[in-house]
Amino acid sequence: MFLQKAGKRVVYLDHIATTPVAQEVIEAMLPYFRERFGNPTSLHSFGQVAKKAINEAREKIASLIKAGSPEEIIFTSGGIEANNLAIKGISKAYEKRGRHIVSTEIEHHSILHPLKTLEREGWEVTYLKPDKYGLIDPDQVREAVREDTVLVSIGHSNREIGTIQNIKELVKAAKEKNPRVIFHTDACPTLGHYPVDLQEWGVDAASFTAHLMYGPKGVGALWTRKGVKIRPLIEGGTQERGVRAGTENVPGIVGFGAAAELTMKELDDRMKRLSYYRDKLKKALEEKLDYIEFTGHPTQRLPHHLSLIVHLIEGEAMLLRLDLMGIETASGSACVSLALKQSHVLFAIGVPKEVANGSLVFSFGRDNTEEDVDYVIEEFPKTVKLLRELSPFTPENWEQYVKGKKG
Repeated sequence: MFLQKAGKRVVYLDHIATTPVAQEVIEAMLPYFRERFGNPTSLHSFGQVAKKAINEAREKIASLIKAGSPEEIIFTSGGIEANNLAIKGISKAYEKRGRHIVSTEIEHHSILHPLKTLEREGWEVTYLKPDKYGLIDPDQVREAVREDTVLVSIGHSNREIGTIQNIKELVKAAKEKNPRVIFHTDACPTLGHYPVDLQEWGVDAASFTAHLMYGPKGVGALWTRKGVKIRPLIEGGTQERGVRAGTENVPGIVGFGAAAELTMKELDDRMKRLSYYRDKLKKALEEKLDYIEFTGHPTQRLPHHLSLIVHLIEGEAMLLRLDLMGIETASGSACVSLALKQSHVLFAIGVPKEVANGSLVFSFGRDNTEEDVDYVIEEFPKTVKLLRELSPFTPENWEQYVKGKKG
């Protein structure tokens, strides 16, 4: 399955990019590829079996996220489509109220790119700057929201630095300033590894994806509170309340529902065990390595997520060396890693480009073991030592280089 590695084992630590589909999910999906292949819009029994399966999946997901009702969930092709539908669909549905949106500098590109598209169409967007931990202050939201603000979109958690926002307080600040504003949150990295309670958060819309929670790729959802209007992006059918036309991905949706059911059973264990792995790795790296710094909030963060910057060397070199040793991890967001651009998230929290190139993200999953963690603790410092020996930088000239670039 994999190319021959030089290491003693293969350790996958990039669950923030995608997760393996759980065996329970695969088993739930299989019948809907052949035996139960009907189109949910068909009135005959084959179609009604498929429709029933979709409704059952919708109920499971609604229960997991504490939705008001299952009907509030709109299935999409994934989190990126859900975010596009939220930004474009909600904004345009309310444009008679105003054409102003509030978001942040650290959102996923599936938020930022649609916002740029709307700006080219004449909308005004206010981008809030986070503090050094990636947190947004409620006072910033309160100050930014105006009478003509129709939408606020702030992610619940951040893929690159793991920070979790205090969404409830951000919603409160926005609604105090303008009760009619619609508040959307991208919760794709959150679901499956941290509790989601939409009623407690107070948001009006939220995006989710299955493949970050041991479900299949190619299926996600946008939840909207009852009464929230959305203008469709895809037209030509009555599926999903007429908001998202197209024959439903029945096996994928069934898998999404099975992944939600599995999460309800396992979430407490995942949080406890994976945060233990994260903290064990962090403590070991602090003891074994110098010239490293951890990014994101130290405690208010995703339990399975550890992000750091290793000075004097580049993240790409570390990734390649770690991959050779069988350790699969990431540098920055999976959606833009091939672009080799500076991370907009690290830039927003004040990390210079030259330093940000040494960023790494370790994200643990339900199949990881403590032996996996021990292997990373053993091999990662060796990788850093080897690459630093090859690097043209020393601590002294590195600091001068960075200062020079800043100047």
